[in-house]
Amino acid sequence: MTRPLLEVRGATVRFGPVTAVDGVDLEVADGEVLAVLGPSGSGKSTLLRAVAGLQPLDAGTVVLEGRSLDDVPPHRRQVGLMFQDHALFPHRDVAANVGFGPRMAGLPRVEVAERVRDLLALVELEGFEERAIQTLSGGEQQRVALARALAARPRVLLLDEPFGALDRPLRERLAADVRRIAGQLDLTVVAVTHDHREAFTIADRIAVLDRGRLLQVDAPVAVWRRPASRRVAEVLGLPNVVSIEVRAGRAATPWGSVPIEAPDGTACVHLPIPALRLVAPGHEGAAAGTVRAGSFQGDRTLVRVELGDGTEVEVAAPLDGPVPGQAVAVAADLGQLVGLPG
Repeated sequence: MTRPLLEVRGATVRFGPVTAVDGVDLEVADGEVLAVLGPSGSGKSTLLRAVAGLQPLDAGTVVLEGRSLDDVPPHRRQVGLMFQDHALFPHRDVAANVGFGPRMAGLPRVEVAERVRDLLALVELEGFEERAIQTLSGGEQQRVALARALAARPRVLLLDEPFGALDRPLRERLAADVRRIAGQLDLTVVAVTHDHREAFTIADRIAVLDRGRLLQVDAPVAVWRRPASRRVAEVLGLPNVVSIEVRAGRAATPWGSVPIEAPDGTACVHLPIPALRLVAPGHEGAAAGTVRAGSFQGDRTLVRVELGDGTEVEVAAPLDGPVPGQAVAVAADLGQLVGLPG
């Protein structure tokens, strides 16, 4: 079995009585893009800074290519770090910003210029060498910051909420660009974000972090379809996470009793939106309800329906679908029901 490029073992960081990172174990393969997803205050940025050597560990270790980084200073770790605030030099032009690292490493001027030119082409900023930083848009500045982080040819690129200050369309485009660049360079990337859409765009795998603890690590589709716990579903912002009653291995749902692997009592389940559909009132096996709200999603509408027992679910509907107050019925494919521990 091939050894991971980057290993985080038992990483723990404390700030006084607060444990910001709590015994995290992670492995990242060579060429993999891993997204660490979690809400604000979950410890994801602290974990990233610990990998970069900017935050000391109270326990645990970071290993790169089989070598412990415990006593290696940040500038010798072969790790690139890109922040949300760009951290560009405002008094230097684009070329000087991107070429800063290679110049400090003593590379010849011609080689620095060639590397700058290649990287600007990679981030789609050809011809920007002499542009002043202040004349660039936010997205262009982020591309310069990305090129600068790549200029030192790091073994691992760390991204700390790099697109958080940008508007949604630009964030999604830049996330897709990072994914493209990582593939072209066979680059290993660890990116932290609180935005699940951004994480799903960029990542081969997603690590869900909450209150300093790692809750689940898996492929994006697996995390989305089968969250490991109710808290993972909440971090992802999944709809249709509802409480049900379990007796003798069967769950009471608005659509009847179904088998479930859960102890007796109140349990939590997730029904993906594709598992639900609107049908005509009175449809056999469907649960009657009333539309309470709707939201336009571009190619469809999501309607929130209150069922007869008070349960609320989100269901996809056509653009000319039902309006608030309208009586509807909701059918369910209970084969897609996922039990959520905790």
